[in-house]
Order: sequence, then C-alpha cells, then structure tokens
Amino acid sequence: MEPARLGQYVDKLLETVINQTAPRGPDKSLISGMADEVYSADCGAKRVVTFGGGTGLSTVLGGNSQLDDWPENPYVGLKQEFPLLDVVVCTTDDGGSTGLLLRELPMIGIGDFRKLLLSLVLRDKLQQLYGSDDVLIRQIIRIIHCIFNHRFPRGSRNYRQVADPLLVAPGHLRRYCPKPLERLLSSLGEYISPGGQGPIIAPGGNCLGNMLLTAAVFKADGGMGKRPPGSAAIEKGIETMAGAIGAASGCLHPATPTPGQLVLRYSNGVAVRGQKKSALTRRLLPIDRVSVEYCAMPEVSERLCAAIRDADLILFAPGSLYTSIMPILQIPPLVQAIRDNRKALKILGANFWVQEGETDIARRSRERGFHVSDLVEAYDHNVAGGSEGLFDVVLSANLEHIPGDVLRNYALEGKSPIYLDRNQVENLGVLPVEATIYSRERLHAASVIHHDPQKFALAVRALLTAHRNLNLKSGRTSAKSRTAPAAAAPRADTPLLCSYYREMGSILAEKRFSPRTLGDAMHEMIWENRDIRMEHLKYFRAARIIPASRWTRSKEWDNVLGYYDPADRVLKIHEQAGSDPERIRDNLLIALGESLLGRYLESRRWVNPGEGIQWGARRYEIRLRPERERECFLEDGDLRTYLRLARMLQSPHDTNTFGITLNDQENFIPPGLLFGLLYAWYLNNAYGRIMEYEMSLLRWPPGRLIPYQLEERARKQALVNFFREIVFRHAEE
Repeated sequence: MEPARLGQYVDKLLETVINQTAPRGPDKSLISGMADEVYSADCGAKRVVTFGGGTGLSTVLGGNSQLDDWPENPYVGLKQEFPLLDVVVCTTDDGGSTGLLLRELPMIGIGDFRKLLLSLVLRDKLQQLYGSDDVLIRQIIRIIHCIFNHRFPRGSRNYRQVADPLLVAPGHLRRYCPKPLERLLSSLGEYISPGGQGPIIAPGGNCLGNMLLTAAVFKADGGMGKRPPGSAAIEKGIETMAGAIGAASGCLHPATPTPGQLVLRYSNGVAVRGQKKSALTRRLLPIDRVSVEYCAMPEVSERLCAAIRDADLILFAPGSLYTSIMPILQIPPLVQAIRDNRKALKILGANFWVQEGETDIARRSRERGFHVSDLVEAYDHNVAGGSEGLFDVVLSANLEHIPGDVLRNYALEGKSPIYLDRNQVENLGVLPVEATIYSRERLHAASVIHHDPQKFALAVRALLTAHRNLNLKSGRTSAKSRTAPAAAAPRADTPLLCSYYREMGSILAEKRFSPRTLGDAMHEMIWENRDIRMEHLKYFRAARIIPASRWTRSKEWDNVLGYYDPADRVLKIHEQAGSDPERIRDNLLIALGESLLGRYLESRRWVNPGEGIQWGARRYEIRLRPERERECFLEDGDLRTYLRLARMLQSPHDTNTFGITLNDQENFIPPGLLFGLLYAWYLNNAYGRIMEYEMSLLRWPPGRLIPYQLEERARKQALVNFFREIVFRHAEE
C-alpha cells in the first residue's frame, strides 16, 4: 500500500478511536473493525520500551507529576495500558536542583527519575501497600506529590525538614502518611543531613525528592559519595523509592550509570558543554552535532539491551530533541539493540512546539523553525549509522483546529508549532500519522496545549492495531541518499562535574576578590561555562570592582567595563557594572579571556605617517616579549597564528613585531581586547553580545556572499576553530 494511502487509513483510525467519532468514507467498515479491535485489545502481554527524559516522558507515562492538579487523576497514560514497560532515561541533565547535586557528588542527572517515579504510581500497588481505602490512598498520593516536588529556597539550611520530610506537607495531610513511608523518608533524609552516615547535601535550591532519591542511591552504593554509583546501586535506590510510593517496579533504567555531560556543536563550529547551555544561549544558529563526554566508557546493562531486542513496541517519547532523546542514542549498544529488533513497531513521538535554543532554527532552512521532517533528519545527522531502523512511524499532533488566539499567545512566548510535512517525512522512509493527542479540556479551560496521557496511550494502542492489520513497516525505504555519520566510540576521559567544581573552588580560594560577591559571581560563571579549563584560571591573582574615579583604562578602543591588567595581574571591573549581575559575568568573562594572553606584549605603538607610512594611513604595531617571559596560555606558534587571524601581520624585518595598517577612517579591535571579547562570545553569546554583530557573518550561507565577504567569513570561521581547538580544546569528531 502506498504510504499516503496507508497514512490516511491510520489517521482515520486514530480519529475514530481518540475522538470517538463514527468512521466515514469508503473505508468505514475496515476502520470500524479496527476501532473495535483497539477497544477490545488486551495489551497486557505487549513488551514496551520507551526512551526519553524530562517532562514529555513523564507526561505520556502517567501525567505531568509536577502540576498541582496531578494528584486528582494520577492513574492514566501508558503505564495503565502496558504493564510490561521498560523506561530508558537520559542521564545528562545538569540544570536546576540536579545541577546543584552534580556540583557536590559523582552522579548522573537524577531529576527526571524523580518525576517518573511519581508518574508511575499505580493504584493496585498503593492498595497492596496501604490498604484499599480510596480516600486514604488519595491523601497518600497528595503527600507524596507534595514531598517529592518541594523545592527549598536558595540559601536554605533547613536540615530539620530534610531529616523529617513530612514537615513540608500541610498539617492536615500529615496524619494520613503511613508509618513505613514516614520512617523510610526520615531515614533517607537523616542519611544526608549533618550527623548522618552519608554525604551531606545542602537543601538550598534543591528539590526534596531529588535529595531523597540521591540518598537512596548512595545508601545502596555504600560509597559515601566518593565514587559514582553503579547500575546495581542506582536501580536499587530507585526500587527503594518505587516500593515505598507504589510506583511500577523494575521498569526505570538509566541509559547509562556512567556520569557524562552533553556537548552541543552549532553550525558555525562553536562547541559548548552542558545541557543547560542550550537554553541559556541564543546562538541564532541551528545545532549541528550532539555528543556526550563521559568520565569513563559508558556502562550499559545487558539486561536492558535484551529488553530492547525483545520489545513489541519501541517508543521515543515527546521531549527535547537534543537534550532528552539524542544523548541516549550516543550510546552505541543501545542503538544497536534498537536496530537488532526487527519485529517491534517503532514510534517517534513528535513535540508540539519548537524549543528555543534547540529546534527554533532548522538546518535545511534557517529562516524557519523545525518541521517534523527536520526532527527525523536530526536523528539521521547525529546518530551513528543514521536513523535507519530507529523508527517506523512518527506520531504528530493535529493542530489545525487550534484557535488563533491560542497560537498567538504561544507565539508571544516564542513558541510556534512543529508542523507535519507529510511528503518530506514519507520521503525519509517514515510513516507520518496525525492525531488529537492533546487535552481539549485543558485547551478550553486554560488555553494551553499539552500532551494528554490517556489520548496518547490510546493512539499507541491504535497504532499497534493498525500495524497488526496493515503492517506499518512494509515496503517503505528512504528516498533520500543518506550520509549517515560513522560509528565512533564515546569520549571517556572527562573529569566528573563534582571534581571540576571542587578544583575550580580550590583554585579560586587562592585568589582575592573585592568585594567577596565578585568571587561568588565568578564561581557561578565558571560553572555555567564548563568549557573554561582550569589552566585558564592561573593567569590572574585577583579580581576587583574599581570605582569610577580610579578607572584608568583608555576608552580609545571601547567602552567595555572589564579588563585584565598585566601589570598587577588583576581582573578589573568598573563599578558601573557592579549593580547588574549579568554585566558582571559578561565583563568577568572578557577580562578572564584577556588574562590568557598574560604579559605577551613588550610594547605597542602607533607609527606616525611621517615615519614612512603613506599619507592618510596609520599603522599600529606590537612587539612580543621573549617567549619565556610572557606568562601566556598560548604557545608561541599558537600565539602567532592567533595574531595573524586578528589581522596583525608579522614584520619582514623582526619576527617578534606584528602590525596592521589602517586608513584614517578605519578602525579595528586590538588583539588583546579581541581575544577577551571572542572568549566571552564563544562561551555564551548572551554575555558576549558586543561580538554578536562582528560574528554574524557566520550565519550567512557562503553562496550568498561576495568575494570580500567570503574572505572575511573564512577568517572569522578560522577564529572560531582556533578557540574551539586551541583555547577550549574540544576533541574533533
């Protein structure tokens, strides 16, 4: 059957089942028969493996457990339809409470497991644990929801609530908490509190559920937070919590227990570490590549791989493309297990909306956000071996009947729909299917569009029925020529994030900051920009806010409010920036970048026209110190390469003299300042805005540029490559 015809059948089936409408048209008897089969089908024997992370995965499994009204209807979603369920979770999250834990402990990102444990709560499990009284069970769910989602304010030292988690619940609910649950939560809270036997975890900014789950994992490991817990300890810790709150047993698995961090590489060659960076930065460019750096070769459970190979259904849950799904598919054994399973129906759940920093710009057409075909192509471009064998069907939301005012409201938040472009998706060898898988009730009540867990689960059931009747895998091959990336071993030599944080703290403790808050800002800035290497911190000895009356930096070149003074090796920030945390970080980054050049200059000067330069022109010259006196991060050859890229040409008469000749109307950025500005821009262009205009040429396709612009673009691309490879030392793919 032709893909278009097959897609029409399946669309009609899903519309009939989900919206409970009567089938129409010449195929109504076939559709009606399949719809009856969906209603009567028993999915209890179907083995399902789902991949993902974040809110999208928890929502389709059992509802978004972070919402205030989740306890009112917790028994929904895939968990109710498919009891033989394995959930493979992304482990590279580094934001929010998870990020705070990663600073202190050698561990994977834990926050998504907390959300999923709640979403996997089952009525029969709770009744087995605590009796069949529905009123009591409802109150227990509210208590669990309250405790797991409680977030301590920044700076909080309330260890009393950590040691006795029931204290965060409203007084009228506490009496409903079963004693075994109360004892378990207290024992875990005490374990990570002062005087406990485990690592002390400060509550400030942390989510209590994340802290308790972390305690359960490290208690199972017995390692006191000195080493990363292995698979057995992580799964035992998860099972401890699941067994206490009535969640599905034995189904939650980390993609790998080996800690790692995400690396995002943009189309201009900039590569930055950290999942949170995709949201913090606005590169105005598409993400080109995703990879993960691990502290060791990523461990993969053979039992999990066997479950993937034996599954009847493999589902990629809706979620952040590059930060929830793609990191899992950077682990070769998991990808191979998916491909080895040729019997399973494989479904890709498409997102509703583009996501700023990730899917707001498409690689194929930079003037728009993602379409569904762009999602498929992103897998093809980033997964070793391409997307072949990863999914058969893409399940997309039918958004054509969404009111215009709702779409406008989302547009004001920077969100636009991910539209289904059927022909392009079919040409990629994937069957496109549309369904109303959002909650119309929530749409009408709150003008928001979220995945409805019950409708999503029903759509999956309908797809299985359609597959049984129509074979959704047959006869479809990609019409495009694939240029899939070759398989490569994951990088496995990156320090643990807690080691990075401790080493950074140890180095900064030897520096002097005036005022002290400048040191706090430096800590946060470096943690947010973990491409900063520890060697980058050795070239300054102090950082100070300088009063305007003592600000001596010339404004001939710029109005930047931060710089490195090689005379006293101090990072100096103008007091004008002192009241704005973002400007402090911005200028600290610029000054830190400048410090990497150290004391590389012996002299600098303007050569006057009367000294041999033709009238109407001027020449700026610098002379390098002898290499042994520079105190410079760059080796001699790298420094000379950088100066050439900064438009400084070596004198034919003196190898240590570099200069640039300018006409009267021409300006340029001196190499020291340029280095600092590029350093800040590369790390986070939200900080280095001053350079965004200068580097914007990289956003233009070469085919649209004239020769002069092409030459300038090539120079700027070489500068990006220099910073990636030499300054930040990102490994080449």
